[in-house]
Amino acid sequence: MKNFTKRIENFVCAHCGAECVGNGYTNHCPKCLWSRHVDNNPGDRAALCGGMMRPVSVEKCGDEFIITHKCETCGKTIRQRASDDDNMDEIIRISANSSFIFGK
Repeated sequence: MKNFTKRIENFVCAHCGAECVGNGYTNHCPKCLWSRHVDNNPGDRAALCGGMMRPVSVEKCGDEFIITHKCETCGKTIRQRASDDDNMDEIIRISANSSFIFGK
């Protein structure tokens, strides 16, 4: 089984409407940090759910930030590295509210 399929895809964020430019590793909107449940394994586009994935927590790991997304439809959680172009104000807001939001 393949663990990662690199796909360079541009998309319009279904949460905030931002036009997002993919780089092959892009899995969430850099503006609002929301994602979509489209993969079973990164990049495979095999998930049938298609639900919106809320960024529920952010943690610092070394020099990186890790965002946890939770699907609003099926509840699956996925952890992803933040990108250099991600909205730092959103990262800070989510990390400050992580324990409150994650319990929902």
